[in-house]
Amino acid sequence: MAGSEGPRRSARDWVVDSLSFVLAILISLVAYDSGRKDPIPEWLHDVDFVLGLALCLTLWFRRRWPVQLALVAAAISAFSDAAAGPTLMIILTVAIYRPFRTTVLIFGVNTVSLAIYIAVRDKPESIQVTAGWAILIYCALAGWGLYLRSRRQLLQTLRDRADRAEAMALLQAERGQLRAREEIAREMHDVLGHRLSLLSVHAGALAYRPDASTQEVASAAEVIRASAHQALQDLREVIGVLRAPVGELPQPSFADLPALVDDSRKAGLPVALELDAPGNLPEHVGRTAYRIVQEGLTNALKHAPGEPVKVKVIGSPGNGLTVELNNPAGQARRGDGQGLIGLTERAQLVDGRLEHGRTPEGEFRLAAWLPWPA
Repeated sequence: MAGSEGPRRSARDWVVDSLSFVLAILISLVAYDSGRKDPIPEWLHDVDFVLGLALCLTLWFRRRWPVQLALVAAAISAFSDAAAGPTLMIILTVAIYRPFRTTVLIFGVNTVSLAIYIAVRDKPESIQVTAGWAILIYCALAGWGLYLRSRRQLLQTLRDRADRAEAMALLQAERGQLRAREEIAREMHDVLGHRLSLLSVHAGALAYRPDASTQEVASAAEVIRASAHQALQDLREVIGVLRAPVGELPQPSFADLPALVDDSRKAGLPVALELDAPGNLPEHVGRTAYRIVQEGLTNALKHAPGEPVKVKVIGSPGNGLTVELNNPAGQARRGDGQGLIGLTERAQLVDGRLEHGRTPEGEFRLAAWLPWPA
């Protein structure tokens, strides 16, 4: 139904409206027949019948204009018995679809209409009986309508909550997928970036040294082959667990740090390592420290190959772990910065902090502090 119920009736609305129309006509005919003995002019009986049936036809529009039709019904009910059926249906409609204040107002208007009806029709029954039954029926209909209205509001509230819960669950699932993708992308960057940097350095050395001896060429080719093989293995491991939980991705440990430095040295990068971190370092903190050193060495290989790098990793339980890399000519060229952004996020995830940039002496410095509980 147009208006408050929407542009079209549903199948249920058609059934309810049809039953209401038939029931209103039956009530009106019974009421009209019982009022034929009232001492009123014959022409008023005719007007009673015509307007009562006309009011029944308006029931098809009661959802669109319930208050307006209720006022019209109250005016006709002031003298009409045939208006009883549609008036009751319209009062019920107002109670269902309009606020409680409006229902009370319509009830008051019908009370006035009842007083006029009693004076006009001059019923043989006592005024108390007529008024009592009419008010009782009005109150019952209004109460039933208010109950239906409250129930509909409750159901609508539950539907809204269910829709919001579904939308929130979908949003949380999307956020979870986004976090998983970011974690996977970070892992692939960390795992493959270092290996590919080694490949790039050795391949570049072969390209720019055509006078290299056969032994040097063979040595460089062997390093390239080993690095390519290891990169392929790392890539297979990452792809193999893309559908597994993020925590199952291949993860290095703090104990792998010396081997990481040795790989960089074999690639021709002079690395001085100062490692002093005795104690049982938490796994997530040690892994974050490894990734910071790995990203720093990768950037040194890419942007300043052959330049010395100082790596210092010191700390103790209760004082935290300090990771620092210094390169005299590091970051000579700008990259996309995604590696450093990822490192900053990693440090924040373990409640640490990371900073990077040029020192007054012109060195590039990458430093981080990570918590190490006592």
